[in-house]
Amino acid sequence: MKKIRNDIEENLTTQQEEYQHLPQVIQEKLEWFQNQKIGIIFHWGLYAEAGIVESWQLSEEDDWARKKGAWREDIDTLRHDYWALNKQFNPVNFNPTIWAEKAKEAGFKYSLFTTKHHDGFNMYDTKYSEYKITSPETKFHNHPHADVLKYINQAFQEVGIHTGLYYSKADWYAKDYWVPGQRPRGRYASYDPREQPETWKSYNQFVENQLVELCENYGPVDILWLDGGWVNSANNEFLDMDTIAEKLRAIQSDLLIVDRTIGGDYENYVTPERKIPEIPPKKAWESNIPLAKNWGYVPNDQYKSFDEIIQALVQVVALGGNIILGVGPKPDGTLPEEALAIMSQLGDWLKRYGQGIYETRPYPLSHDNWFFTQTTEAIYAFHKNGTAFELDTSIFPETIATITNLTTDEELTGSTLHFNAHSEPFTVIKLTKGASL
Repeated sequence: MKKIRNDIEENLTTQQEEYQHLPQVIQEKLEWFQNQKIGIIFHWGLYAEAGIVESWQLSEEDDWARKKGAWREDIDTLRHDYWALNKQFNPVNFNPTIWAEKAKEAGFKYSLFTTKHHDGFNMYDTKYSEYKITSPETKFHNHPHADVLKYINQAFQEVGIHTGLYYSKADWYAKDYWVPGQRPRGRYASYDPREQPETWKSYNQFVENQLVELCENYGPVDILWLDGGWVNSANNEFLDMDTIAEKLRAIQSDLLIVDRTIGGDYENYVTPERKIPEIPPKKAWESNIPLAKNWGYVPNDQYKSFDEIIQALVQVVALGGNIILGVGPKPDGTLPEEALAIMSQLGDWLKRYGQGIYETRPYPLSHDNWFFTQTTEAIYAFHKNGTAFELDTSIFPETIATITNLTTDEELTGSTLHFNAHSEPFTVIKLTKGASL
């Protein structure tokens, strides 16, 4: 897949890494995670107000983010005006109950929310920074739902959707990451932590404080999804994850920690971005795919077709992964109509075919243009529609008790099954395991 955005942090080595030290409680939580199959991630912050590609335009060396239109021509002016958006951002139509209801109807089983992107603007009531949605400088701070993370988690948990937190390990607003008066070196800290160890020590403490705060005040938290893969020991930006993880799991023992692209004990599952891996990772995994071109809200964005989303979902699940779909809420707090339309179609599709998605595992068979999943009771066969096709049931080593075409609700018999093209994205066949026909 052609890499079209330079924000995609990728580590092909860690994508094929195996588990080493995994506590029993985390092993069990990973089994739970792999049963969920489909989640939703919200990227929401000041970049929605600007209508630009998340907060990437702030990084001078990441000029790819400004090639199709810099928000301000001069980088210093851009940063000044962007960081002043906290005084303008006022999502008065934000209603977390509606978000949760729409996500539930769409069939999502878990959610992630951006507590803080790289720009350092906190979408929750942190006590470790004044640059936050609840600050008196923010017009929204008197709104009943000003602490947006609190009410999102509450609303989603009330409808039975598990909640997780996206958190950027980098913070371009924090004085101990981009030190005032220093020229930042791209997305990285504005200094070499080896040369300013006390400054980095202070930043490490800041990150630890915020993560403990998030887990203590906004739980239960099932997933902590740490972004900013360049914050790593190779760049001398070493966070003390041993200490941080110990403190977090003292709060919630089964917390899944996803230290993206870092590998080791704290990348509990891996997260291929904007792609479906050709070789499935050895760890549990989750493909991250936005519904539109961008993660955050951009006016007139290009949305994927429903068929494209379903094809990605089926392919990922048949390979043994989860899929998390990205939605960028608008600056007024509502979800884009284009995203809601796809979510509505997704919910209808999953009501009919979700039995072949949720709580399944891959079925070890490769056959023509078919994708297969299975539970202990049944095999599910998905065929992308187009032209007429057939399925020879003798390819299955198990005995098959019944065969149902879930697309037409027909019961089928025979060893060679013939199908006509259909308007649905896939024809889905359920083969119940059991005594022979």
